Amino acid sequence: MSQEPRTAAVIGAGTIGLSWTALFAGHGLTVRVSDPRPDLAEAVAAALAEFTPHLAAQGLDVDGLGDRVHLAGDVAEAVRDADFVQENGPEDVEFKKDLFATLVREAPRHALLLSSSSAIPSSAFTGDLEDASRVLIGHPFNPPHLIPLVEVVPGERTSEDSVRAAVDFYTAVGRTPVVERKEIPGFVGNRLQNALSREAIYLVEQGVVTPEELDRVMTNSLGIRWATVGPFLGSHLGGGPGGYRHMAEHIGKSMKTMWAGLGRPSQNEEEQERLIEAVEKAYGSATYSQLTEARDRRQLAVLSALAEGKN
Repeated sequence: MSQEPRTAAVIGAGTIGLSWTALFAGHGLTVRVSDPRPDLAEAVAAALAEFTPHLAAQGLDVDGLGDRVHLAGDVAEAVRDADFVQENGPEDVEFKKDLFATLVREAPRHALLLSSSSAIPSSAFTGDLEDASRVLIGHPFNPPHLIPLVEVVPGERTSEDSVRAAVDFYTAVGRTPVVERKEIPGFVGNRLQNALSREAIYLVEQGVVTPEELDRVMTNSLGIRWATVGPFLGSHLGGGPGGYRHMAEHIGKSMKTMWAGLGRPSQNEEEQERLIEAVEKAYGSATYSQLTEARDRRQLAVLSALAEGKN
């Protein structure tokens, strides 16, 4: 990427869009950012200042980082010379239908049109497009300049060339793209996250643990294990020399019994308010900036340790 500078457009400069902006600029791309927010210049400047140490920790050249980022007056200006467009708009089908119609019309015909959609498959908003072959999902995990995963999810009309180009693009900017073979709402990562969150909420509702205690359980057990091996390899190793087969044949029955007993939190208004207040009691003494700084510092340490483990 650094040998052949290219141009990326970032549409939507919220938390995700600002993180993408820093990542793309850190990899030498010219980045054009569009968002109707009145404080766009201040938001971009603040994000670059905050994220520069994170990029430097990944070995990226941050000299002149801000010089590679340009503010666009509107979407058409942002995508006019783009090779890659990363959309980060609201999770709203009608909004995305209108926006992608504009992107197809205004962006160069070779430009790859990627959506950070968290749950909506691209086929839901590309049905009326003249050319949907270069539209697909590139769903990151927050913040994308740190968390490597990008879920690459082609739509019904996405071309194989576009899928390959998306994988190459995200690989070039240091991410780990995973192509998902079938569209499903929420994709893979958020479905797993929601399944775990549902049980976490249920356990707190039932008075088994507090939110802070549940987080402590995760960060001192499954979080460590899954960061290094993932659920399936973890189970394979949990079966000892007999591997996943031993695990499934000898412990699988009790696991299936537990599936039937997994909770369904009520989350009526009263329960929801009680949970919100419990989370606020656990973490409300720290500011958002303090919490994200601690999160990102720890995530960088984990990523560094995982990288060392591969050597």
